[in-house]
Amino acid sequence: MKADLDKKDLSILAILQRKGRIAISELADKINLSDTPCLRRIRKLEQTGVITGYGAQLNSQAVGLNVLVYASVRLTENSDIYAELFEQAVAELDQVMECSIVTGAHDYILKIVATDLLSYESFVKKSLGSLKFIASIESTVVLKQTFTRNILPLYMDK
Repeated sequence: MKADLDKKDLSILAILQRKGRIAISELADKINLSDTPCLRRIRKLEQTGVITGYGAQLNSQAVGLNVLVYASVRLTENSDIYAELFEQAVAELDQVMECSIVTGAHDYILKIVATDLLSYESFVKKSLGSLKFIASIESTVVLKQTFTRNILPLYMDK
């Protein structure tokens, strides 16, 4: 469900995406509001689920996660029960960064990080591959990631 956002809300979101630790007073100045109404808008954006959280963006290689893999997964049965079991199981696996339901020959695409190819192989065999409701896993290893974006394109046409 799309939130009802005005230009001020979109401006706040655009700034917070790039600089989440900005002081309220600085943010308020940038969008021509006083501190209290600015903070009120931020709280509303948090409460309505537009802002889902705050955190540091890390360089995966700097913390030893040198391998990025996209794994296409097909379940043994296309049912609500198997889908729910699968989604609960992969949500518990820290190496799985994203899980998306897709159309086509596979049911899911997973974005997975690992320290190296041996650790990814071990992860597939011991964790992901041990799930009984998985029929197949096809892995695509990323050779080089040219860029990644964490900032949504907010259009302020309103």
